[in-house]
Amino acid sequence: MPSVLPEGEPAPRDGSLPAWALEGVGTRPFGFYVHVPFCSVRCGYCDFNTYTADELGSLPGASRSTYVDAAVAEVRRARRVLGDVDVPVHTVFFGGGTPTLLPPEDLARVVAAVDAEFGLVAGAEVTTESNPDSVDAAALERLREGGVTRVSFGMQSSVRHVLRVLDRTHDPDRVPRVVRWARRAGFEQVSLDLIYGTPGETLEDWRSSLEAALACQPDHLSAYALIVEDGTALARRVRRGEVPMTDDDDLADKYLLADAALERAGHRWYEVSNWARTPEAACRHNLLYWTGGDWWGVGPGAHSHVGGVRWWNVKHPAAYAARIAEDASPAHGRELLDTETRRVERVLLETRLRRGLPVDVLDPAGRVRLPEQVRRGLVEPALLARGRAVLTLPGRLLADAVVRDLLS
Repeated sequence: MPSVLPEGEPAPRDGSLPAWALEGVGTRPFGFYVHVPFCSVRCGYCDFNTYTADELGSLPGASRSTYVDAAVAEVRRARRVLGDVDVPVHTVFFGGGTPTLLPPEDLARVVAAVDAEFGLVAGAEVTTESNPDSVDAAALERLREGGVTRVSFGMQSSVRHVLRVLDRTHDPDRVPRVVRWARRAGFEQVSLDLIYGTPGETLEDWRSSLEAALACQPDHLSAYALIVEDGTALARRVRRGEVPMTDDDDLADKYLLADAALERAGHRWYEVSNWARTPEAACRHNLLYWTGGDWWGVGPGAHSHVGGVRWWNVKHPAAYAARIAEDASPAHGRELLDTETRRVERVLLETRLRRGLPVDVLDPAGRVRLPEQVRRGLVEPALLARGRAVLTLPGRLLADAVVRDLLS
């Protein structure tokens, strides 16, 4: 959840949507994203909309103890805005921040509110992100009892000096323990998040992190290249020369190492930065984003999309709580997506998926450029013959460049 809100037109105070956006709601996959903006420590690389207790102080409405009341109220507002149409919910995702800084019962209240207002489909995926030091065995059991089915632990690295550069405070030896606790608690899926390319991280450091992660036998693994975002503490350290900037060749070497190690361990990529042990272990909530589904974002700074309308909530927790207390929409701004914008977004997102992009989504100029991508070894020729543009391994390394070429 980026900390800087985009530009857009003002959102209606009542949060209402155009009639055309409501057409088809409930026939497409629908999910809830719940942004929990609290962290115990702000990591130096993080550009998300998060706050520590010191930053929030005693501002009214910004308390962890009252946050869930506002979140539940927004779920109920979503029901009013979407009307009486049946909208079964396929996924719920608690992100942050660190959602598990809240009591498990608070997250369970939000799940229960979604179920009461909309209904969760049988086998719905309910995920929470978690830092390894923010839960214990008892908390994981309570989360599972509260309806959470999937947990994603922010491991990032197993190497202590790498974690220090990232300002991560957890003990890497705790990761295997929390995974075991999650298994015993009955979680259907356990995922680990890794970051590669941290200043000072060697190829052997990264290999060690991959081996440590795979030793935990997760169902799912995400591996993201570190991006040094403007305005972060890490960016300031890079600017002062205290740590080096990330290097594209280093990032490519580490991606190739990750893909080879994960494939050997039985994990298959399904999105450029995500691997799953089985098709069922793929994150269904993220797939909903990547394939143009509908979702309602709850919480400060959260983004939503329904039927071609995208909107985003006010950023600060106190401002968010104040809007909810006034029975007003917390939406700050919105964007009405035209047909061409939605097509472009399909190219941007679906090209990154293993199943690829249907060729007919491209305009004529983009289709003309596809044979050149095949010649360069970036797109699979056999799958292109079946009408889908699927990236090769070299193509994944150059995914952004491939997309730019197909859209230029």
